[in-house]
Amino acid sequence: MELARGTGSAPSTETVQVGLERSTFKIKGLRWWIAILLMGVTVVNYLDRSCLSVAAPVLKKDLAIDEIQFSRILMAFQFAYLVMMPIVGRLIDWINIRKGLSLSIFAWSLAQMAAALATGWRSFFVFRGLLGVTEAGNFPGAIKAVSQWFRPKERTVATGIFNMGAGLGGLIAPPLVAFLILNYSWQLAFVVTGLIGFVWVAIWLAFYRSPEEHPWLSKQEYDDIKEGQRELAVDEVSAEKGVWKVVVPQRNFWAIGIARFLSEPAWQFFTYWIPMYLATERHMNIKQIGYFAWVPFLAADLGSFVGGLFSPMFAKFNLPVLTARKCSALVCALLMVFAIFIGRAPSAEWAIFFFCIGAFAHQAMSATLMTLPADVFPKRTVASANGLSGTLAVLGGMLFTAVIGVVAKTIGYGPLFTTIAFLDLIGVSVLWVLLRQPKTSPVPASKSPAAA
Repeated sequence: MELARGTGSAPSTETVQVGLERSTFKIKGLRWWIAILLMGVTVVNYLDRSCLSVAAPVLKKDLAIDEIQFSRILMAFQFAYLVMMPIVGRLIDWINIRKGLSLSIFAWSLAQMAAALATGWRSFFVFRGLLGVTEAGNFPGAIKAVSQWFRPKERTVATGIFNMGAGLGGLIAPPLVAFLILNYSWQLAFVVTGLIGFVWVAIWLAFYRSPEEHPWLSKQEYDDIKEGQRELAVDEVSAEKGVWKVVVPQRNFWAIGIARFLSEPAWQFFTYWIPMYLATERHMNIKQIGYFAWVPFLAADLGSFVGGLFSPMFAKFNLPVLTARKCSALVCALLMVFAIFIGRAPSAEWAIFFFCIGAFAHQAMSATLMTLPADVFPKRTVASANGLSGTLAVLGGMLFTAVIGVVAKTIGYGPLFTTIAFLDLIGVSVLWVLLRQPKTSPVPASKSPAAA
């Protein structure tokens, strides 16, 4: 059976029935295994990103890369990433998630391994730009998969599960990369983390299918997914109308995009600058960084999961879905205020503790912000909408990164922590003002596939 392309049209009853009847073997709660599969993709994504940040103190010594040059390397990744996110999101909407993410993982693994050839900040600049181009498919593809596999009340939980991969990748990177550097070389660290991506391509291709095509999905679960999606149905639009023309004019897009623009600087700092900060300001060596720099990412994982539960919790008070999303984001923004204490902490241990609160808060909020495109846009535009809002997010992170290198080198890190402590509150305020329930028409009951 040919894979359905992202044209926005629903598969025929015959197509769905063939997909469900392909195997008598069924997995109960298959959609949650799909969420875990997406989490694995994100683990690989962030393991590759975090490899550079853990190696940064060694690169500073071996290749004479200072804070300003390091920020330029990061900006190469961020600029390429923000340019490519809407493009790759559109590509995934056009072909399909399985093919799109496979190509993305394969390409970014090559780019990660190529970084082992770097001889200075300029060559690292080029290789990280290539990584940014290729990693752009991860989140648009994952959010589109969530929109297909989960009903609205479950989406933030599913997003929280797959977004745990960001924290897990950051958690695994410090001990793994430090071990490889101390026992072998920083070059081998990039090669090994890149090779892991090739393993995951094979796993992804073997196990992922759309709900209509997955042979291990039961009829009961399929019907539950499709029935539940009517809880927050969004009118589909004609395939003749360009996807970006559907998304960009909407105030809901700007509500999500601005909120992500303001929240992303904190995560960019946590992902890339914690090891450099611990080495420069807290005087830790690479071995100590390997022991402790993973802890904030453990908190980030907890935040991804707990943040996904916030919206269902607020929904129990009979709040509309989008109001529950806004309440969830507000709680997370208030927690982010504790980031102001990182620079004022009396010891490295206390600084890591406040990093943990900030990482928890950001990833908890991300579970909400990244789910919203699936809530308010037609299905055929979800990956594109996530890619475009992701572009604004990375733009915010890139502009902040440009400031970090200069401020950290000339003044210190204190003003940076004060800034990220309050940006989330401003972003959530924009979300409350602009985000509205999308206009919808009554959704007629659809035919479910015949019993398998």
